[in-house]
Amino acid sequence: MERDDEAFGEARGEGCSIVMAQMDWHDRISVNPRVLVGKPVIKGTRIAVEHILGVLAAGWSHAQVLGSYPGLSEEDILACLAYAQGVVEQERVFPVS
Repeated sequence: MERDDEAFGEARGEGCSIVMAQMDWHDRISVNPRVLVGKPVIKGTRIAVEHILGVLAAGWSHAQVLGSYPGLSEEDILACLAYAQGVVEQERVFPVS
């Protein structure tokens, strides 16, 4: 199967590696102790990032999420994923003896 390198954001020049732009979730996710006891939510809503991640993990498509929550955008879903990626990236596990 042939692919269109430009469609995949392939970098030109040094090495040809795929470039993935990291979304800045800070514009779309907020944490406020007065909203859902401080759980991260999509700004302007009471929809928890945890909930969106849960339905995606359960197999919902982005279209199904957007159809069920018409106030959300594709960027909101991507912000939830970027937030989760950042949390996992910072996770550290230490051995306990």
